[in-house]
Amino acid sequence: MLESLPQDRYVKVGNINTRFWQAGDTGSAVVMVHGTGGSIENWERNINVLAGRHRVYAMDLLGFGRTDKLPLVKDLYLLVQFISDFMDIQNISKASLVGNSLGGGLVLAFAIQFPQKVEKLVLVSNAGMGRSVTRSLSLPSLPLVGELLVRPNLKGTARLMREVFFDASLVTPGLVEQAYKMAALPGATRALLSVIRASINLRGQRTTHTKRILRDLDKITMPTLIFWGKQDRIIPVAHAQIAAAKIPGAKLHIFDNCGHCAMYEHPDEFNKIVLGFLAE
Repeated sequence: MLESLPQDRYVKVGNINTRFWQAGDTGSAVVMVHGTGGSIENWERNINVLAGRHRVYAMDLLGFGRTDKLPLVKDLYLLVQFISDFMDIQNISKASLVGNSLGGGLVLAFAIQFPQKVEKLVLVSNAGMGRSVTRSLSLPSLPLVGELLVRPNLKGTARLMREVFFDASLVTPGLVEQAYKMAALPGATRALLSVIRASINLRGQRTTHTKRILRDLDKITMPTLIFWGKQDRIIPVAHAQIAAAKIPGAKLHIFDNCGHCAMYEHPDEFNKIVLGFLAE
């Protein structure tokens, strides 16, 4: 854990007790959305830097981190609405949205559904561009198999993190312990499996979700910046080219020596590019 991170705050989004970080008191609003199995800690290398020029909010999605685990997510658009409701509670009428993995797919869907609420988009190895996804996420979609595969333990957590990151040195005992504690919270396993099964089946990302996003990508009119890791083992870098080709005017930056979380593996360059993009 890095020093001087924002304090945990909680707010009721409907009846869901929701954890978030907020940093910065000037500039435009930025809302950061993590991916499957993630939490606001995924943005710990970014939030303070971006907060130098913006009002930045990072939220634990329903079912993840220290946000409530119920109701279970059966439809990803429940999470899209959850982001919208969180913004309303915070009196954020319009924001730039930053999303990683599942969070990237959610903010894309958000931009299609609520374009009036989105100033700019930043996507980091976003879901929704096709079926391909690691077997570490498709196998748990199976009944009973999933319950066995995602049962929290330190070795399993470390193994998945080594798949997420290209740089194995990032998989420190402290980071593994942090992720394990989140995964071991009451109700976390059931909530995780509900989101996996809503978005993924044995063949990969569900077409009910990907087709809906791909069909409407040409409707995205706000400036969009796409990041991908060249060595992403979770969602292949080929999906970056699909996103860049289908989103009008999108900019693409591919990091070499990088896995699924460019914002964590290359934070200095990531933060610099994002700040420049938001200032345009």
